[in-house]
Amino acid sequence: MKQYEVTFAGFGGQGIMTAGQLLAYSGMNEEKKVIWLPSYGPEMRGGTAYCTIVISDQRIGSPIINTPTGICVFNRPSFDKFESKVKPGGLLVVNSSLINVSSKRTDIDQLLIPANKISMEAGSPKAANVAVLGAFIGATNILKYKTIEETLKQKLGHKKSLLEINLQVLKQGFDFAKKNLVKAKKVTA
Repeated sequence: MKQYEVTFAGFGGQGIMTAGQLLAYSGMNEEKKVIWLPSYGPEMRGGTAYCTIVISDQRIGSPIINTPTGICVFNRPSFDKFESKVKPGGLLVVNSSLINVSSKRTDIDQLLIPANKISMEAGSPKAANVAVLGAFIGATNILKYKTIEETLKQKLGHKKSLLEINLQVLKQGFDFAKKNLVKAKKVTA
């Protein structure tokens, strides 16, 4: 990996920023160069929120990314706004619990994950962001799964019951991606 850019997008309150921070911290834990750039709508909870994370082996030239390699969308408005921005050959991760459409694009990989369903079954509706993060890592392998797991332990270790649920959901998202990723049919240069 030279450089990978990903955007996490959804409503405020869905854990968009937390998922992005966990990815960014994990990149730093692997001694990569990292940028985490948040963007909030006019309201925090319920408004639009997204963040872009750039992870690289080399120095990063700019934090501004218009066509990221990957996009993880948590709700329909985010799907509508960001689906077309995925770089050809990139990845679109869709929270299929809240988004009932898929991309018609054939030049990107796509993963439809029922993140809310997975997190609810594990015991915490707030862990859907971690299911998507696990799926993203499972689909891309840009960082080691173990690194993400350790970062989650560092950040949530003081909340044992919450940590256990999040570790379970992370693993389920990761495993889901390994079995359900739909690869691009064609890649244009």
